[in-house]
Amino acid sequence: MQTLIINIKELLQVRENQIDKVSGAEMAILPTMKNGYLLIENDFILDFGLMENCPKINPVTTIDATGKMVLPSWCDSHTHIVYAGNREQEFVDRINGLSYEEIANRGGGILNSAKKLHETSEDEIYNQSKVRLEEIMYLGTGAVEIKSGYGLTVEDELKMLRVIKRLKENHPVTIKATFLGAHAFPKEYKENHQGYIDLIINEMIPKITQENLAEYIDVFCEMGYFSVKETESIMKAGLAYGLIPKIHVNQFHSIGGVQAGVKYKALSVDHLEILNPEDIQALKNSETMPVALPSCSYFLSIPYTPARNIIDAGLPIALATDFNPGSTPSGNMNFVVATACIKMKMTPEEAINAATINGAYAMGISQTHGSITKGKKANLIITKQLSSFYQLPYAFGSNLIDQVLLNGKILT
Repeated sequence: MQTLIINIKELLQVRENQIDKVSGAEMAILPTMKNGYLLIENDFILDFGLMENCPKINPVTTIDATGKMVLPSWCDSHTHIVYAGNREQEFVDRINGLSYEEIANRGGGILNSAKKLHETSEDEIYNQSKVRLEEIMYLGTGAVEIKSGYGLTVEDELKMLRVIKRLKENHPVTIKATFLGAHAFPKEYKENHQGYIDLIINEMIPKITQENLAEYIDVFCEMGYFSVKETESIMKAGLAYGLIPKIHVNQFHSIGGVQAGVKYKALSVDHLEILNPEDIQALKNSETMPVALPSCSYFLSIPYTPARNIIDAGLPIALATDFNPGSTPSGNMNFVVATACIKMKMTPEEAINAATINGAYAMGISQTHGSITKGKKANLIITKQLSSFYQLPYAFGSNLIDQVLLNGKILT
């Protein structure tokens, strides 16, 4: 089946040759093509070019994109959208002066979500998560990583990962699953960290890999959560079972998590709100992608990842939502791109690169997603009529998406 998009005002993120990511000064370059067409066959990009060279064919579907932009769908490489209930009360507690860490110390935070998830059936968790997943699809997300981590027991972590598997089977969006059993220490292991780490290494990881439920392994490496030593032991165990590390680091403190991630060849190190020169130096000459989560900073009123320092050091950066019930109850990548421009001083070109090709890299899918390249997945955003693509981050409160195509088909 062929679909032809014609009269495209501007085709964004056009890459004739396959690339994995863009770094440093290259992030400011967003290749585009004006007055173009794009031809889809089944679920892949077959061809694109200038309208004057548009092939004379009779496709099954023709879409007239006069005045509109076409770009690859967003690649959201860090989410926690499988959860039960919400944490609205903690939102009010923060307004009344409690910090994220204080709420966690009172039994809130991750442990609150773990309690709710334990009390909720797998089918109900699936139904709640399905609503969130479908929402972000219509907001332009065509690939998403989803973590476990609100289970914190063998059965509940498996329950979460099975829900992720069901979501993947029943939706056209590309989904990658990450095991995050090391999200927090359960109450019963508060004074026995090694006991819980042994549970992760000796029971959770083997069962998860036996059922082929995850591709990545994550750890919340942070003061009050998992130490660098503990993080390394979990990453090492995951790697032994073929799970690639993607880890939470430097959200509140710089304690050496970046260096640990690089040491164990983590695909990405995520958060990075607190970043010192030693952390940046450690990322140089590595294959690890720094990932910023600006809507988390917005929601918690904590520092934003210093994107300018990262880019100016010649490094790449990706953007993701961190969609979760406690610190970022939103999966809107359009808001993430706008916030990166407004608060992190990234240019629109840099932000779009970070949310497409670099986001794809941070999920291990840059060979198939993240750019307008022949042979890649036809996961696309068609905007409403725009004066320029700068309007996407500029009009941060407006929904500027007209249509979303996933696997070459229009979402209806």
